[in-house]
Amino acid sequence: MTEAFSGPLAGLKVLDLTRLLPGPVATMHLADLGAEVIKVEDTGAGDYARAMGLGERAAGVSGDSLFFRMVNRNKKSLRLDLKQAAGVDVFLRLAADADVIFESFRPGVVDKLGVGYETVRAINPLIVYCAITGYGQTGPWADHAGHDINYLATSGCLDQIGTHDGEQSGAPAIPNLQIGDLLGGALTPLLGVLAAVIGAKVRGHGSHVDVAMTDAVLSHTIFPLVTTQVLGQPAPRGADLLTGGVPCYGVYRTADERYLAVGALEPKFWQAMCAAIERADLAPFGLATGSEGRRVKAELAAVLGSRPLSYWEPIFAAADCCVTPILRMDEAIAHPQILARDMVVDVGGTTQYAPPFKLSAWPWTNRTPAPAAGADSDSVLAAAGFSAAQIGALREAKVI
Repeated sequence: MTEAFSGPLAGLKVLDLTRLLPGPVATMHLADLGAEVIKVEDTGAGDYARAMGLGERAAGVSGDSLFFRMVNRNKKSLRLDLKQAAGVDVFLRLAADADVIFESFRPGVVDKLGVGYETVRAINPLIVYCAITGYGQTGPWADHAGHDINYLATSGCLDQIGTHDGEQSGAPAIPNLQIGDLLGGALTPLLGVLAAVIGAKVRGHGSHVDVAMTDAVLSHTIFPLVTTQVLGQPAPRGADLLTGGVPCYGVYRTADERYLAVGALEPKFWQAMCAAIERADLAPFGLATGSEGRRVKAELAAVLGSRPLSYWEPIFAAADCCVTPILRMDEAIAHPQILARDMVVDVGGTTQYAPPFKLSAWPWTNRTPAPAAGADSDSVLAAAGFSAAQIGALREAKVI
């Protein structure tokens, strides 16, 4: 493969100790960009995402879950028992010439295993070692267990997700986009890691990258912080500027129980929308609040609710007013815009998403399916200088 098609990160070696969703998505993005990602799994169940959720294994058929296959393409898999001294020795030998290591254990676990940052840095000063956790490596909650919903709750984000009926807020709503896991545990680490990799090349020393998913969510809750500073507390759930508190930005039901997303924030868009529905009288009230806002929202809801979605789609498309249908997932992946962007691809028989970035110098051609557990153990170790006899001995001892 020529450099033009190998990706901008060709030559970057990544050891990935993470499981489930956040870390695997982060390292998949690196693999998509040409990095060599070696997924290091234990010799037992390995990454338990292999058996999680819907898919072949969940249906009782041999094979890995769809979930696992969708977030682990373009990687190699090495099965390695880090509870054995020989397994630790293997890992450190691989780490000696690695560029990046990802882990997502609770704080201190990798140190107890003998593969922590200080140990690796002693043999590889340029290493970039990224730890992804819920609450970070420091603080009173550092050792607390958690999942996406907990990180959203602790950051104040979950409190802001939900509806308001004009009088009071409903209960917090759980989004089916794992904001903490993906914004916090996948994308945020990439920013820190790639910055540290550049720093290692320029400054001659690596770095430990401490990413707390709660921190990452908190640092992006911009509007709730603005409201809190102005009013002393956040707006009621579902009643802030961008959560349904004004007529021009919200969700409205159609006659056939479908929904429209109205994002006509700027006056020109709101006015165009009002003209499209032949309600020019509503044009001055896009940002109305209080009783006037409730009146305008109710009148707009009545208009939009009088017709089915199919009636409104061509009208709003022609009006160019930031009003779009709320699509189901099956509709989204078949949408002409999504298809034109080549965002839905087949990799080894699995439908999944293409990388969400287009690099003109490196067309995306890396499309190898997620590996079976331990599929690359022999080749990875051979590349690291282990002889066939040594590899056989490691397998016999159940180190790999």
